[in-house]
Amino acid sequence: MGEKNDQAAKKEALGSVKEALGKVIGNERVEAEGAAEKAVGKAEGRKKDAPPRKGEASRRS
Repeated sequence: MGEKNDQAAKKEALGSVKEALGKVIGNERVEAEGAAEKAVGKAEGRKKDAPPRKGEASRRS
């Protein structure tokens, strides 16, 4: 796992914690923010794992 995947995993984990905290304290805003952060982390992780699309191999680092 590279540094960028580590950052995506960290963002996903922090989002999960924030979402759970929002549920425990009954704060819908915190819960929604956590769910959103978790989704962003998950999407970033998938993006990093995906193979480059046709014609983009040379542009991807």
